[in-house]
Amino acid sequence: MKMHEAEILELCKRMRLSRNLAELALTTEAESHQEFLVKLFTEELHYRDARRYDTLVKAAGFYSVKTLKGFITDDIQFPAGAGLDELKSLAFIEDKYNICMYGGTGTGKTLLSTALGVLACKQGLPVKFYRTAALVNSLSEAKASGTLSKLLNKIDKAAVIVLDEFGYVPVDRVGAQLLFEIVSECCEKKSIILNTNLDFSSWVNILYDQKMTAALISRLLHHCHLLVFTGPDMRLKESSINDMYSRIAG
Repeated sequence: MKMHEAEILELCKRMRLSRNLAELALTTEAESHQEFLVKLFTEELHYRDARRYDTLVKAAGFYSVKTLKGFITDDIQFPAGAGLDELKSLAFIEDKYNICMYGGTGTGKTLLSTALGVLACKQGLPVKFYRTAALVNSLSEAKASGTLSKLLNKIDKAAVIVLDEFGYVPVDRVGAQLLFEIVSECCEKKSIILNTNLDFSSWVNILYDQKMTAALISRLLHHCHLLVFTGPDMRLKESSINDMYSRIAG
C-alpha cells in the first residue's frame, strides 16, 4: 500500500476528498475489499463529524464548552413535558419551541443553555450564542455601517439562538427595535433560548416601549417552555468568600 501513497493522495485531492481519507487508506486493514471500504468510509464519516462539530462550536460563540455531566436540577422548575431528558433530546428545536430560563444570577441558566447548544452542535445544528447586550451593540453598529443585512443573514443560518443575560443592561430604542426584529424573524422558524433574571412585567424597563415589549413577549412565549431557577448563586457559594456569603444569605 505504501508504494501507492503519492497516487492515493493525488486521487483524493482531485476528487476533493480529505487527506485524512488518504492516510486512512494506507493504514486500514481488512479481510476483503468490501470490509476495507466499510472501515474506510466509516472512519472518514467520524472524522468529518468531529470536524463539523469543532467548526460549529467555534462559530457558536460559547463562553466555554459545557456539558450536563453532574448537572443538578433540584432547584429548577421544569414545565410538564419539558424535563431535562426531553430538553436533551433537542425535540424543542425540531418543534421550533423557545425556552425561557428565569432565575437569579449564578443559578445555572448559562450552563444549561450552553450545554444544550453544544448538544445541538453535536447533532450538526448551527448555533449562535450571544450576551444580549453585545448582540444589540453589534446590531446597532451594523445598522450604522450599512452591514446589518450581512449580520442578520449570519444569524438567520442558526437553528438555535441563545440570548444570555437579557435584562442585565438596558438597551436604547434602536437596539430594542433590532432585538424585536430578531425575535420576530425567529418566531415559528427556529428556537430561541433566552436567559433572564427579570420577570416579564419588568421587561418594559429594559426596552422602554410598552407595546413593543408586549409584542416581543407574545412572540417569544407563543411556543415556549418556561424554566424557573430557584436556587442560590452557585458561583458565589463556591467562591473563596463562601463564609461571607453564608452570613449575608442568613
